[in-house]
Amino acid sequence: MKVHEYQAKAILASFGVPVPKGQVANTADEARSIAAAMGGKVVVKAQVHAGGRGKAGGVKLVNTADEAYEVAKRLIGSRLVTHQTGPEGVPVPAVLIEETISVVKELYISILIDGAAKSAVIMASEAGGMDIEEVAANTPEKLLKVWVDPIEGYQPYMGRNLAYGMGMAQELVRPMADLVAGLYKAFIAKDCSLLEINPLVITSDNRILAADCKLTIDDNSGFRQKEGFGLRDKSQEDPLEVEASETGVNNYIKLSGTIGCVVNGAGLAMATLDTISLFGGSAANFLDIGTVNNVERVVSSVRILTRDPDVKCIFFNIFGGMARVDIIAQGLVQAYREFNVQAPLVARLTGNGYDEGRKILMESGLPFIEASDMADGAQKAVAAAAAR
Repeated sequence: MKVHEYQAKAILASFGVPVPKGQVANTADEARSIAAAMGGKVVVKAQVHAGGRGKAGGVKLVNTADEAYEVAKRLIGSRLVTHQTGPEGVPVPAVLIEETISVVKELYISILIDGAAKSAVIMASEAGGMDIEEVAANTPEKLLKVWVDPIEGYQPYMGRNLAYGMGMAQELVRPMADLVAGLYKAFIAKDCSLLEINPLVITSDNRILAADCKLTIDDNSGFRQKEGFGLRDKSQEDPLEVEASETGVNNYIKLSGTIGCVVNGAGLAMATLDTISLFGGSAANFLDIGTVNNVERVVSSVRILTRDPDVKCIFFNIFGGMARVDIIAQGLVQAYREFNVQAPLVARLTGNGYDEGRKILMESGLPFIEASDMADGAQKAVAAAAAR
């Protein structure tokens, strides 16, 4: 779960990480008042869950409170389109009004989970303000990595080593080490999956500040991160994904294709998407229904697919183990009748309860297309989608 920049910076500040002075504004009038209190010359930053705001006109330097009002009036309530949002853009609910900073150098630092190492890894680079992928590809020697053992925890020498590795002046080594320590404390305390500062800046008055921040809280930590999950802004998320989670379908991700997929198991789901692509089609979603023996969950899954206007065909690829094929079939029949689904249904059902499930579908009268295996189902789904 992502949070807005101003929310992320408030979290960082609570752990002693220095951030620029700023305040969020939900209206243009608030923006003018905040800017006036800060002397007029400020930066107005659109608050959206997407990068590339500057190039898209979502970050503006203004010299007066009235200019801040005009920029905020244009941004708040609009949809900002960046290279990360797609052509539909995302809504701008608020703007962050921040002090201007005289930047001497831009750095990069982030913390994320390294699954292979089973630990958090801190990555830092003296080449801040750029895409870290570009830095890693073209100048790998500038990307520093420190793994933090989950038992031993963060040690002060790690921050010092990163500071020296980025060529920081001696007087900034201790402040940098303290900043890294604060970042790691925030990362662990808030169950983050990503905490990224780009850029981390050194100012002309020798301050180190987190000029921007991306912070993502692990979706599985909601039971103990109630305060953090209270920061969720559903307007920044895909409406279908929000609806899916609210109806108990937690493993749904909207994609750009035309074949709606319902699969049990994440590995099988990924293989299904690859197989569809192999035969020239494209999936409209990732949907792992999991080990489900609940008719309503199946109905909810089909309901989500019917909400997607891009879906031209629905492909159920179920390998019944703990999940019973007959329950899946019951849900399919109920959903198609309840929603009057017009998209053709390709069903590859095998495993536990197969005979009962196939009988339910055969006797339902639904014009479903039976598939013998995954490859057969993917080919038939691609053909059915192309025919509509």
